[in-house]
Amino acid sequence: MARTELATLAVETPHSLEGYSREKFEHWIEDHWPRTRQVVLIRDGKHVGVQSKAQTASKNWHSPYDDRILTMPSEVHVDHVVPLANAWRSGADEWSAARRSKFANDLSTTQLIAVSVVANRAKGDQSPDQWVPPNTAFHCVYGRAWTHVKFTYGLSVTQKEKDALISILDTCH
Repeated sequence: MARTELATLAVETPHSLEGYSREKFEHWIEDHWPRTRQVVLIRDGKHVGVQSKAQTASKNWHSPYDDRILTMPSEVHVDHVVPLANAWRSGADEWSAARRSKFANDLSTTQLIAVSVVANRAKGDQSPDQWVPPNTAFHCVYGRAWTHVKFTYGLSVTQKEKDALISILDTCH
């Protein structure tokens, strides 16, 4: 399925970052409870509950990017598998504010995942030709997730990104 989705993605030169701002992707919407971030923390954790709007009561997350067990909410980030800046350079610069917000808060695809702060910061807004999870056992899942999000939203890929995704998908059994 991922190979079929990847084959349909347009290969383009990245769009300019001119005009980009994370604020143009309204995420972790404050007036909606539970916020998307809390939903992901609860979904991806074990023995996780909500204490209040301010805190998630936990106590266990597995960060698949770096294969770490996390026990404190402060150790966990919710990652956009396809980073917001990458989406902007891949076509989201032409979207409405509502579509960008849907993308940033999307719980229906593989777009959001709880990972370690360390791994999320290392990834930044890089694409698979620039960064892959240090946990090689997760490469296949990561490649499928990235491809599916790009496919779902009709985002483009660069040729280097597509080549990297092909190599990553070759790790799938």
